[in-house]
Amino acid sequence: MARFDLTGLEWSVVRSLPPAKQRDLERCEGLWQAARMARTTAHTTLQYDTAAPRWGDKMRALGYYDSYLGFLSAQPQQADRGAYVIDVGAGTAAFAEAWVALNGPLGELTLLEPSRAMLDRGQAALRRRGVEPKLVQASLGESDIERADAALAAHVIEHCADPLIALRQIHDLLRPGGRLYLVVSKPHWCNAIIWVQWRHRTFRRDQILDLVREAGFDIESVYVFPSGPPSRTSRGIVAVRPD
Repeated sequence: MARFDLTGLEWSVVRSLPPAKQRDLERCEGLWQAARMARTTAHTTLQYDTAAPRWGDKMRALGYYDSYLGFLSAQPQQADRGAYVIDVGAGTAAFAEAWVALNGPLGELTLLEPSRAMLDRGQAALRRRGVEPKLVQASLGESDIERADAALAAHVIEHCADPLIALRQIHDLLRPGGRLYLVVSKPHWCNAIIWVQWRHRTFRRDQILDLVREAGFDIESVYVFPSGPPSRTSRGIVAVRPD
């Protein structure tokens, strides 16, 4: 598929250009990316409402729930059982489910998600695990939420008009010392197929780490998903809001 996207170019060629030309390409990419992401919230929410009935089963079949379990269990720090956790752009709450499966019942769990159909299915999934989540039907930055000890965000910021602003908004949702467990899309032909429906971004490793730092986080670890579709589409990052 022909499209203007630096992640689809041969970087060996790009890096051979003079620095000024490289900066011009990056600026053009940024403008193009912003333009293609400027779709209405109502349209995006309708897409998720339509996808919701099959979303949870599809995520499990493709290995995403298991991949979230692997990502979270690979982290050395232990979660406080009384922690307050927010799942940002929760969808059907697969990431939150994985957190509960590893850490048990929480002090409080909030699902932040603009699609009511997704929220309802996420609530049902967590109730089956003995957890009653607080539901907030809103997009990131649209609701006043108490600061949390941890934020989960799987494949969220690549759908936002400005991923840096989105990361800063997540930063503001966390207490000092709070952790962000972030999963983002990376360049791969599988994501080119997904892009046809969702028009999302992908981030090279250096790009996303720079964005996370610029948003005010310290990077703790980068996780490589070992197998299945997540190994081709996704990258995991744990970052902390400094005290």
